Amino acid sequence: MKLNLKNPLVFFDLETTGTNINTDRIVEICYLKVHPNGNEEAKTMRINPEMHIPEEASAVHGIYDADVAACPKFKEVAKSIARDIEGCDLAGFNSNRFDIPVLAEEFLRAGVDIDLSRRKFIDVQVIFHKMEQRTLSAAYKFYCGKNLEDAHSAEGDTRATYEVLMAQLDRYPELKNDMAFLSDFSCFTRNVDFAGRMVYDANGVEVFNFGKYKGVPVSEVLARDPGYYSWIQNSDFTLNTKAMLTKIRLRALTQK
Repeated sequence: MKLNLKNPLVFFDLETTGTNINTDRIVEICYLKVHPNGNEEAKTMRINPEMHIPEEASAVHGIYDADVAACPKFKEVAKSIARDIEGCDLAGFNSNRFDIPVLAEEFLRAGVDIDLSRRKFIDVQVIFHKMEQRTLSAAYKFYCGKNLEDAHSAEGDTRATYEVLMAQLDRYPELKNDMAFLSDFSCFTRNVDFAGRMVYDANGVEVFNFGKYKGVPVSEVLARDPGYYSWIQNSDFTLNTKAMLTKIRLRALTQK
């Protein structure tokens, strides 16, 4: 099986200081770029997160403060990573809910202007859950017939995710070998922001996806309750969520 690619597809995985997409930081990133001609390029780098790595996180991925003390900070490699993934679609395992939002936050903190919303996102976990309801290690065993020996290392998880997607395409004839199809199929919702705090409804209107205004158009809430905008801007939401909300607010103001 060879992936039917129009653009390079970057499989990637992050190891982080924790699971909070608002505040946790990357400690390791691995990406495998697959070109339309089948050529592959892989890169793995450890990152100094500029914060203590909690013991519970280190127990999962095996990376401790001392391991990354001399490593570059994300802001020092952000432009290089951005160049590597420029013009590429992105794939991962649980990437739509975690890795993409975390990566977007790191780019924003580093001041690197990269429009990830223009990419197609393929979440192999979503495909797996829609088809079989399991974890990455189980998916690797189920689809590839092998044990995932180095689970929770960015490089091991990245390579396994690539192999699982290839096996999924072989197993399910209803899955098209087309990145646009896979991107649509591996989304539960059409997110406005990467964290999914705002989504598009069936009519393509941006609505809130949480709290007391869940399901209500964002522009309607901003007009009815202007303080809600300030509350979000001053609360623990991702930088990307705040930026997208500001974009909607400015659009509404110019349309008056």
